[in-house]
Amino acid sequence: MKKLKYIPLIALVIGCSSTKGNEELSLPFYSEATFTAQWIDESDPAYEQIHTISDFQFVNQEGEMITNETFDGKVYVANFFFTLCPTVCPKMEANLSLIQNEFKGNDQVKILSHTVMPWADSVARLKEYAQQNDINSDQWHLVTGEQEELYKMGRLAYFVDEGFGKGVTDLDDFLHTENIVLIDQKRRIRGIYNGTLKLEMKRMIEDIRQLLGE
Repeated sequence: MKKLKYIPLIALVIGCSSTKGNEELSLPFYSEATFTAQWIDESDPAYEQIHTISDFQFVNQEGEMITNETFDGKVYVANFFFTLCPTVCPKMEANLSLIQNEFKGNDQVKILSHTVMPWADSVARLKEYAQQNDINSDQWHLVTGEQEELYKMGRLAYFVDEGFGKGVTDLDDFLHTENIVLIDQKRRIRGIYNGTLKLEMKRMIEDIRQLLGE
């Protein structure tokens, strides 16, 4: 029996780009689940210890194998959803569509949406969902796979479940979160956003542009 638990977003903004005079600061790095912002220079020994997204392998809505190598050298945003979700997920989908439209045709920007209900979200179901929501499979990957691997990525790689280690301690507990994370060209977390708010998508777009310009 699957345990359903909804995980609300605690904080809306955890770090973003900022300016000091005419000098724009780089986006911070995030290396653990509290999403404490860190600005680390390449000359700092800690630079080599920055958290990076672990290797993964899933299947997308086209039945294609998608791995971490699919995103090598690219900026991408990642979230977790399920197609039967009636509340939060439709808002996230609509807001991520803004990202898709803003960077349409830009091969350097991708979206990666992981289902948290792989026992229901088959490749065929993800394909149907993509068609219903005008999702471009070249830019936006809806992926499924083994529940254990999907949940491990959500909680231990992307840190999207802010309840993990608090009220949630079991990797098998249902994962549902409003968090969307921004990953840079070297697989490092550079931003976290409330996926239900359009204003947050505006901030994400600005941050993506900054990463593309670095």
